[in-house]
Amino acid sequence: MSENLTKQTFQNKIFDYEKNKEWKYNGELPSVVDFWAPLCVPCRIIGPVIDELSKEYDGKVNFYKINTEEEQELASVFGIQSIPSLLFIPKDRQPMMAVGALPKDTLKNIINKELLSINPQDDHHHHEHEEHHHN
Repeated sequence: MSENLTKQTFQNKIFDYEKNKEWKYNGELPSVVDFWAPLCVPCRIIGPVIDELSKEYDGKVNFYKINTEEEQELASVFGIQSIPSLLFIPKDRQPMMAVGALPKDTLKNIINKELLSINPQDDHHHHEHEEHHHN
């Protein structure tokens, strides 16, 4: 399941922005952080999707949620203008932000490509190429 983060747990698990000026990720696994708020309707759509993904990517990617109503400082650190906003955090690169309630397939594509470096399209083309080759 996804875990709710507070400022304290965010600084422990993700990024201690009071200590480090430069981005420095503290996590062992890549992460997706969902910035949401209780009154935000699209956030209610994406919430259960995040929970489903957290099961599908269990042990590969960590999923977190930040309630921007309660954690306004975290929201302002990342300059969150509209929610839902999703922060995708690769293990050794800069994080990326996506805004809006994206469909599950889109989220999976971003996770596979940017966080796990799996490119499904390559496999697909490779597969077609092999079949073509055999004929």
